[in-house]
Amino acid sequence: MRRHRWIFACLAMLAALSLASCGGHENPKNLITQDKEEERVVNLFSPMEKIDPNAENVARTASDLTVAMAEEALDITMVYRTYTAEDYQDRTYDDICLDRARNNMDDLYLLNSDTIMALGEEGKLMDLSGLDSAKNLREIIRTANTVNGKLVAIPQEVVAYGLFVNVDLFNRYGLALPETPEEFLECCRVFQENGIETPIGANRWWLETFVFAQAYADLYNGGNTEAEIAALNSGEARYSDYMRPGFVFLQTLIDRGYIDAETAAVSEAIEAEGPDFLAGKTPIVMAYWGAANTETAYGKTDFEMQVIGFPSSRGQMPVMPMTGLAVGAEAEHREDAARVLDIMISDEALQVYSETNRVISPSKNVNVDCVPALQPLNARIEEGVYVLGSNAGMNVEQWGNTCLIVRELLGGASVDECMAAFDALQDAALGRP
Repeated sequence: MRRHRWIFACLAMLAALSLASCGGHENPKNLITQDKEEERVVNLFSPMEKIDPNAENVARTASDLTVAMAEEALDITMVYRTYTAEDYQDRTYDDICLDRARNNMDDLYLLNSDTIMALGEEGKLMDLSGLDSAKNLREIIRTANTVNGKLVAIPQEVVAYGLFVNVDLFNRYGLALPETPEEFLECCRVFQENGIETPIGANRWWLETFVFAQAYADLYNGGNTEAEIAALNSGEARYSDYMRPGFVFLQTLIDRGYIDAETAAVSEAIEAEGPDFLAGKTPIVMAYWGAANTETAYGKTDFEMQVIGFPSSRGQMPVMPMTGLAVGAEAEHREDAARVLDIMISDEALQVYSETNRVISPSKNVNVDCVPALQPLNARIEEGVYVLGSNAGMNVEQWGNTCLIVRELLGGASVDECMAAFDALQDAALGRP
């Protein structure tokens, strides 16, 4: 259950990019009465709260705008069924999604990668590859959300993580922005020797981004992705062999004091490291794309900020986890739900969504100007250089499991013990004793 608790927390952070905040109760006004059988409805389960189904478009979130387009085009009403921690107490969002999808309680779901994997394996999600709009998707979307050859989920945005760096501090000490792990360590050494005791502001959620950048730089950018993933899924290759360099790197950062492991282990994202970064005391933090767009995070600084990829053997590497919208394969209104989703992920709708939230679109045809700070990260992504932090085609869930094992490292576990944890996960996925 620890992994599920983490995944919901991270989903809430990602949802802040595109969805209204979690919380509140289902609005009775949004329920469809049973005597209106002639009215076509689609039930959506997600963490977002829809206050008023008849609200003017200007008051809707980016996602709501695309829903409104589908409602108008198809003469369908979207019924929002939302998760709230208060209603479900100790049951996480992922737990509830699994239950509801397995029992065909809704039509359309916003899912995390491990839930996409589980439900896809069970045949509970519709194959979306036949949607007209699916042909416009970036290859990264197909790779991350394909289970047993079926495209089972599609997001409305691509979430990218990067290093947020204080360029002024780098310039002060004559440092170029790092490309490789070795260059990154040298930058940290120089900062520390010049009185910046802890150069990296870290939290308990996102240090796995360093691991992914080093673990999968070659897998996703070496031209042999499918074969390497097949070897992992068969057990011919070991996840621990991929992960080890990243964990050794993190241990080095801890041993040299570049990361405060004790503080990171108990710190929430942005809340802990954010104030020192904004005050110019900490030169490096890690965060998601949208944090550069909002003044509540890092969207307004008193220094020059750039967002770059994580250090890897192939240079600065963006790390991209996925969530996705999926249709229940046996849902009551599955055909209408698929039509709704087809409109929500059309180029027209995604242009509206992406311009509203200033995010990376899953469509290869939709490009939105990003803020100057994000241009270095965006350039790499547009070049097709990135690693996935989640991939439904891998038989071991990546993002949540890696986060939890990194937290074991922060708590004092050795690199070998962390690798044994990956081996145990892989063996369990393969049905090995």
